[in-house]
Amino acid sequence: MAELKLNPMISKMDESYTVAIFSKVSNMKSRGEKVNGALCVGQPDFAPPPEAIKATQEAAVQGLTAYTAVSGTLELRQAISEYLEKYKKVKYSTDEILVACGGKQAIYQSMMALCQEGDEVIVPAPYWTSYPDIVKLSGATPVILETIASQGYAIDAAKLATAITPRTRMLIVCNPSNPTGCAMSPDQLDAIAGVLRRPENQHVLVLSDEIYERICYDGLEHASFAVLKDMWNRTLTINGFSKAFSMTGYRLGYLAAPKEIVKAASKLQSQITSCASSIGQHAGIAALNCDMSYIDAKVRELQEKRDLALNLLAKIPDVNCPKPCGAFYLFPDISAYLGRRTPEDETIEDGVQLCLYLLQKYQVALVPGIAFGDTKCLRLSYAATKENITDAITKLGNCLQSLTSAKKPRTS
Repeated sequence: MAELKLNPMISKMDESYTVAIFSKVSNMKSRGEKVNGALCVGQPDFAPPPEAIKATQEAAVQGLTAYTAVSGTLELRQAISEYLEKYKKVKYSTDEILVACGGKQAIYQSMMALCQEGDEVIVPAPYWTSYPDIVKLSGATPVILETIASQGYAIDAAKLATAITPRTRMLIVCNPSNPTGCAMSPDQLDAIAGVLRRPENQHVLVLSDEIYERICYDGLEHASFAVLKDMWNRTLTINGFSKAFSMTGYRLGYLAAPKEIVKAASKLQSQITSCASSIGQHAGIAALNCDMSYIDAKVRELQEKRDLALNLLAKIPDVNCPKPCGAFYLFPDISAYLGRRTPEDETIEDGVQLCLYLLQKYQVALVPGIAFGDTKCLRLSYAATKENITDAITKLGNCLQSLTSAKKPRTS
């Protein structure tokens, strides 16, 4: 058999640092071992709205099982349009909305439609793990813009200004953020928009990933980037049903943007997956029109779990974690423990080794920060039961405090 040749684009993609963790979790569970993996999964721990579940059944029974238009049913696009105007104060017509098989597909198609070799895309770090690779697949170059814990991982407008070049095609804004939970205020967003409003920066588009927009705490009101002055025609709004509506398996997301962009992304989708699930789309309509008090109650529960997780982390010496106002993640800095040795006399050099050791010895699965472009931190999802949160973070503390900074003795 001749040597297998792969597309060169594949070699440009990074290996997922989460694969090793998830593979070991699966192997351990297959052997009947008990593993607490609840804090490494980025999905809610509650059911979709009852209206969405009922609509799922209705769609199947009523025979709504055929292909729809590539861009989605008119009814769902109209419901999205009404939702965005009601809750986000931003107007999109139905031909300015594309329904996709999840928010990730909407991001991918947006990037493929607008970016090419020679372009640069600014990716604030820590970042959602897929952003850099999607940029690379388009042919563009990801330019990493560091954010810092002391500023809550918010994008610094001054640093952004220095990162923009004539080759900058797009800025990615994930608000609230995966993996840090940073939810930027309207003033912080307007400072970013102020940089983009400068005459020399008129060429920069914004991909605003707002999938966590309903999950905000402490009275913070999320603002859509497109509602900011002069930003509508330069913003690609990404949203969907996976997070606040807890419909991860439905694979339903959408792009809202100027008509020309939506048309180009739709053309791509027609040759990739065609339409999103017809049953999922019917359920999506019901979700957008559900009793939002159900969602609000779940968000209050998540805030309680956030506070529990923060209090548990605060008990671990030398672990620092900003208090996030959105999503359902914490991103604690554990760098004080890197370079230390385990009781088995092995050195923990980085977060990947720490997560593997934590899984092996304490049966707790967490995600190393390097998966998100940061070597100092771990990501914890508190969309889990309080029992699992307490168990995982307590064991994390026990693990870290079992490490010693003592050097390995020399042998004669």
